[in-house]
Order: sequence, then structure tokens, then C-alpha cells
Amino acid sequence: MVDDWLSSALADYNQVSFDKRDSYSALIQIPGKLLVELLSWCFQSLPDEILVGMDVDPQRQVIPEVSELFLGAESRADMFAGQGYTIGEAKVVNRGNSMTVHHLPEEWTDEIFGADRGPRGGRFTHWLHTHPNCPAIPSSADAAAAQWTEGVDMILGVEFSPEWGAPWVEGVEGERRMVAGTKRSEPEQGGSWFRRRMARGNRPVLGKAVTGHSIHGIELIAFHRTGVGINVIFVDDDDLPYGWPFTTE
Repeated sequence: MVDDWLSSALADYNQVSFDKRDSYSALIQIPGKLLVELLSWCFQSLPDEILVGMDVDPQRQVIPEVSELFLGAESRADMFAGQGYTIGEAKVVNRGNSMTVHHLPEEWTDEIFGADRGPRGGRFTHWLHTHPNCPAIPSSADAAAAQWTEGVDMILGVEFSPEWGAPWVEGVEGERRMVAGTKRSEPEQGGSWFRRRMARGNRPVLGKAVTGHSIHGIELIAFHRTGVGINVIFVDDDDLPYGWPFTTE
């Protein structure tokens, strides 16, 4: 079930995806219902990170009209495994910190995959991991782990309070895509610790996690192992993007 507020947020996200389509080399579709699951797993695990493996649904191909509208001038065909299909399956495979979360536990690997598959040896096409209190921007470790991904990598960033062991990370450069919430204003990003603390206390609260944390913002991006961004489109049960139709006018 996708609540009305989230449906509206996903429509806004898709509008930005449409407006910036020329900045991306390919697109990938995520069902809104799957995002609800991903958020639930993320919130249940705070302040830890989680790693999620995902596969596409071979019965849910991207609708040609959607593909034609959202693919930009820099689009490329056959760029990654699962391209042209909607994600259908997702499983949490690890939980930990930024140093350990990309490695799969032994129960998710065996000799079939071998050491040459790297820390993410496994059957999944796409991977997603969370960034607790950090923007959804790839780190050097994220880029290294992505080299073993046949599909695309995604990062789900979530800002929450109280911070506990995961204070908000500032000064990360890169393209940020908000799903819900608002980006920090300049006064929040700078100034004294006390000033930043007071500014955070006034931030809107999207909701409460089961762990007791207040959720202030959600971000999501996707990228290819070559470093280029992949355009994320959130779709409903009919594989139509939230906010459909979009026009070029």
C-alpha cells in the first residue's frame, strides 16, 4: 500500500526525473510498493546500514511510451543486466556499518559464484544499500563495490534524529535526489555546532521509525559501475510512472 503522501512525493520525484532525463544514460523502474518495503527495512535497522539484493520481474517490461518519453539524448541501450525491466524482487542480505555492509555473509555465497565475484558474489542483478544520516552520494567504497554489479547500484539516504552513533555527514559533493523532505538550507549546513543543532530541531518530521527515530528526509539515486547516473522512475501496479502523463511542453 502506497499512502497518498508518498504517491504525491513519488510523482514529484518522477517529474524531476523527466525534467533531467538528458542527464542520464539509462533508466530503471522501481514499484512504489517495493519502495515502501525498502523504507520499512531501512527504518527497522537504524542507525545501521543494510544491503539489499534485487532482481527484475521478466513479466514487467518498461512500457514503450514510458521509455520513449524518459530516455534522454545521452541514453544507451544494453548498458546493464536487467535494463528495460521493472524490479520485482528484493531481499535484505546484510546489515552493518559502511566498512562491512557491502560484504555478503557466507550463507549468501558458495562455490558456484567463487571469489572472482568479489564481496557481492551472489545471484542478484541490482544492489541497494542505505546511507543513515548521509546524502545518497556514492563513496569510494561504494564505487569499488559497484564494480561487481551486473545491473545498477542504488543508495537510499535517510536523515533522522536523534543522531546517536550516526551524526549527519556534511560536505558531500554530487547530485542529490530527494524522495521526501527538503534539502538543508545554507544556515543549517554552516555555523556553530549549537546553531546546527537548533536548526535540526526545527526540521519537519516525515514520521517516526519503529526504532524511535524521527525521519526528516529521504533520498535515492542509482548509478552504473562506470560512474554515470541512472534515471530512477517510480511506477504503480500498471507500470505507469506516478504523476503520469508527463508532457514535453
